[in-house]
Amino acid sequence: MKILVTGGAGFIGSHTVDLLIENGYQVRVVDNLLQQVHQGRKPAYLNKKAEFVQGDVSEFSGWKKWLQDVDVVIHLASMAGLAQSMYEPRAYCNSNVMGTANFYETLVKEPELRKQVKKIIVASSKTIYGEGAYKCREHGMQYPELRTLQQLQKKDWELHCPVCNGTMEAVAIPEEKPAQNLSVYALTKYTTEKLALMFGSTLDIPTIAFRYFSVFGPRQSLSNPYTGVCSIFLSRIKNKQEPVVFEDGNQFRDFIFVEDVAQANLLAVKKGNKTSAYNVGSGIGTTINEVAKVEAELLGITVKPQVTHDFRYGDTRNDLSDNAKVHKDLGFKPQHSFKQGIQKLIEWGETQEAVDNFEKAESERKKLLGK
Repeated sequence: MKILVTGGAGFIGSHTVDLLIENGYQVRVVDNLLQQVHQGRKPAYLNKKAEFVQGDVSEFSGWKKWLQDVDVVIHLASMAGLAQSMYEPRAYCNSNVMGTANFYETLVKEPELRKQVKKIIVASSKTIYGEGAYKCREHGMQYPELRTLQQLQKKDWELHCPVCNGTMEAVAIPEEKPAQNLSVYALTKYTTEKLALMFGSTLDIPTIAFRYFSVFGPRQSLSNPYTGVCSIFLSRIKNKQEPVVFEDGNQFRDFIFVEDVAQANLLAVKKGNKTSAYNVGSGIGTTINEVAKVEAELLGITVKPQVTHDFRYGDTRNDLSDNAKVHKDLGFKPQHSFKQGIQKLIEWGETQEAVDNFEKAESERKKLLGK
């Protein structure tokens, strides 16, 4: 069986490629080697047993060639980053939305290729949910809107019940939660997911959209200020700078180790036989303060995060994955704890250059807020 992995030289893609090859699949990788991530160079970690093609999914002309003799498509190629998407909406829409539309238009126009493709897996994102799911003691489950600018300016970080205004408890997000799409990035991933599920039904090709939560681990860029907080903090610490924490640092995220995400992709190849969307997370919340603490402890140094009590408008307070559906249908269960994953990230980071570009991203945040 031959599998096409778009974005296969990237963070999640390369780990997925390794696991597929380890399990006996033939793999074709298509990646544009984005300057911001790869500096235009093919990464040394890219599996030598994979066929590599440098190409951009936003260019329609390449898809017909890339899909030749392909049985399964894992479509991961996209620009990633919530904050940057608000400054560069055209680039994000072109890569993420047009890249996906080009894929499906090729399948529609090329019936012989369409007959070959037996299954499709696409990368969606937990960011489509917007704010997390909460419970009010009096009024039960609530899916609140984004905190207002006025609330954040008062440094009131918690979510309040829209009925009684009481403080609510964050709970796991089920797939049924309505999408809010609070950033351009989230909107492009939601569009990718909807295109995939719609065409999956229309073309009768089993299609799985994975809503990945906060993925971290080795091969996540230490020089990209728009990547995940685990890598951003590690880059700051390696450059003898304090990690910068917004709000009070008690907001939490569901961090999922990249090798576990690759395992979910493999399970989808093996067992995914219906068209559906699934959460992929750890099911455990870790505060941003805890991220800095664990990294410092494992590095054996003392670092005190700079808790700014400032905010990034559009940030959510908490998120937590409900994994019941993906466990039931695909048998997915994460194998790595947060601490185990951070240890692997640190070990990999010792071999990598880390350019601290945080201030660049910070200047753009302030510009957006008119500061």
